[in-house]
Amino acid sequence: MRWARRLLPLTLLACTCAYASARPTVIELYTAEGCSSCPPAEALLGRIAHRADVIALALHVDYWDSAGWADKYALRAATQRQNQYAHALRRASVVTPQFIIDGARAVEGTNRLEILAAARAAPQGIPVDLAIDAGQLRIALGAAAGGEPCDVVLFAYLPRAVSAIGRGENAGRTLEEFNVVRAVLRLDDWNGQAKSLGVPLAQLPPDATELAVIVQQAGPGHIVGAARIALR
Repeated sequence: MRWARRLLPLTLLACTCAYASARPTVIELYTAEGCSSCPPAEALLGRIAHRADVIALALHVDYWDSAGWADKYALRAATQRQNQYAHALRRASVVTPQFIIDGARAVEGTNRLEILAAARAAPQGIPVDLAIDAGQLRIALGAAAGGEPCDVVLFAYLPRAVSAIGRGENAGRTLEEFNVVRAVLRLDDWNGQAKSLGVPLAQLPPDATELAVIVQQAGPGHIVGAARIALR
């Protein structure tokens, strides 16, 4: 695990929505191709990436790019999101690798048993229905009583990649990577009312063949709804 920067704490608020349907567990991995501690975490994410009851996402941060290897999948949005989690979860710093479970809990390093247990959690959530129609992603969000303000966030990702690393801590290695996030887009808010949204597919990276949509307490905080869909 690698220290990156000091951060100030911010209180994490619990979401009090009432839910009625099962949803996938969302497991985010914050990682970088330049970090020698990350390949085992990537492999662990690969073990759960194809489970129907899990949305596994690898978000490559960009703060490793100055350490000898520029990660072609690094996103400023991934770094910003990890920093927001650090504030919300009262973490003094951000590290790689780091797993975030359902927006509510951080697991640093590669704790295989804890990640596999989280993948079997079967949480409840609001209905999130996705469909592809006329060149758009159609999103239908269900309603829930007592909903706190939430963000609707889209992740476009590449299911598998193989990268030859030429410099840095992983120099000479060929890395197998899974569910590599290529774009993170905040689409709208959700306040407990049913809502429909549309996203033109032409706005998304062409190498992203899977999409996930989550409804998450603003902060970011607890995830209250999630679904995914394959483009092809």
